[in-house]
Order: sequence, then C-alpha cells, then structure tokens
Amino acid sequence: MAKPFVTIGVCVRNCASTLSEAIESIIAQDYPHELIEVIFVDDGSEDNTLSVIKSYVPKMDMQVKIFHHEWKGLGYSRNVVLNNAKGKYIIWVDGDLILPPNYVREMVEFMEKHHNIAIAGGTYEIFSQNTITFLENIHFLAYRLKSGTNLPGTGGAIFRVKAIRQVGGFDKNIKGSCEDIEIAYRLKKSGWGIVRDKALFYGYSKQTWKEIWKHSLWHGYGAHYVKHKDDRILSLAKMTPPVVFIAGILYSVAGYKAKRRKIAFLLPFYLTFKSIAWWIGYIKSHIQEYGHTAPRRLDKRSK
Repeated sequence: MAKPFVTIGVCVRNCASTLSEAIESIIAQDYPHELIEVIFVDDGSEDNTLSVIKSYVPKMDMQVKIFHHEWKGLGYSRNVVLNNAKGKYIIWVDGDLILPPNYVREMVEFMEKHHNIAIAGGTYEIFSQNTITFLENIHFLAYRLKSGTNLPGTGGAIFRVKAIRQVGGFDKNIKGSCEDIEIAYRLKKSGWGIVRDKALFYGYSKQTWKEIWKHSLWHGYGAHYVKHKDDRILSLAKMTPPVVFIAGILYSVAGYKAKRRKIAFLLPFYLTFKSIAWWIGYIKSHIQEYGHTAPRRLDKRSK
C-alpha cells in the first residue's frame, strides 16, 4: 500500500544547544524523504535557534517550511504547524529530542493499522549525565510502570491530523505547557483512542537545579489556564507537595527495583522540589489572570 505523507512539527524556543542533534535525527529517518515535510516554528527565541534551523535547510532533502514570530506560546505555535501541514500525520519533535532512524516509519505503520487512534505517544528515554538526569529518568520509568494509562505529551508523539482539526486544534491561549494534555483530553472526550509508549526516542533533561526549577514553574504556569478551562483535566490535590512526596516514595521503590541504584530513593525530595516550583508558577499565572479584578468565567469553547 502507498505510504502516507507525514509532517514533522518542530516548535522550539531557545534550543540552540541541542537542536542540531534533533534535526540530524530527522534527516537520518529511513522513511521515504519525499514523503516527509518538516515545519519549524521558532517561538521568539533569544539565542541563535533560528540561525541553527536555517543552517540545516540546504542539507535536508525534505520539504522544509520555517516560521518565526514573537513569543506567543506553544498552543499558538503548534497551530501554525497544523494550519500549514500537508501530512496525514504530525510527529512532534522538541528541540532536545533525538529520534532513532526507524522512528517515523514505526509510528506511521502503527497509526495506519489503528484508524481509531488519534495520538500514539513514544517512550521517552533520557540521557543520564548527572544526578538530576538520572532522577528524571527514574521518574519517567516509574511513572510508566505505575501510570501507563495517563495522557501522553506531544514530544515524540504522532497525531492524526484529521482528529486534531476535528476538535478545533490546539488552544492558542495556553502560554505555558499543558497544551498537550488539554488537546489529548478533548480528543479522548470526542471518542478518539489514545495510546502511550509505542516506540523509543531519546532526549536531554535539564542539567541543573535552576533549569529544573524554571521548567517546573513553566508547567505550573500553563496548568492554571487548563485547570480553569475544564476542572476535570487536572487534579490539584495530586500536585500538592505532601501527596507528591508520598507518590515519590512509591516511584522510588519501583525505580530501585528496575535499576538497583540507591539514588532512586532521593526521588521523593526531587519531585517535591519540582512540585513547589509548579505551585509557584500556578499561583503566578492565577495572579496575572485575575489580578485585582473580579474573576471572569473562561469560555470553555475558546480555542
């Protein structure tokens, strides 16, 4: 059977240090390159991310489109990809991800066999370089073992374009993260199937405590909007530091059994650190949303 055309969406901001490896992994795909287009969206980078993208265009034997705008958030940027995509599917590649050569082929083959699936998430393996990245790896491993049915993110995932357009695309009002779980929730609610962990890909975790703090704060910032748009998407109780600490204990046991390294028992403290940053981001977003005015009711139909 004829293979479908595929779009690879690369939405990035300030990813110059890792973006080259991500692009090279796209170039190395064994899926027919004439059936691949790559759409880059630079969301207001302040480093030389855009220059890195442009330097690779002459080396790519795929169709390439580049978009650049001032910072508008991931929801807006992903819609730029969606609105310009010619592919039957979109595979999302973050600026710090590396795809094995067979990744696109395997994900497309899976989707072609399962027409009721809107999203198939990949299996994220982090390059362990220090204590932080090891703990992040253990967290992801234990999370998959304990919570395999949860909604996948966009990074490394393949989305059926027909399904995304059917539910109105991504919510452009989401400035932080969580645009991925928000659209996954709407797709699942609309009757589409969603699966996790279909193929392995690799990525770089944040390397310092400062980077982890800023990243977690960013997640909390986006979570506020999603929570107030639809209260059922996120559980605030599960994000409180005491609950996160207890969950971290369970994850550390699972992680130790898998890797047999005692450092796994630092996981409760590591996750609590991230939880505190998440809540600060959430509260900051709440203050910016409502300020000193009376809370306004969000239009749940807005995209």
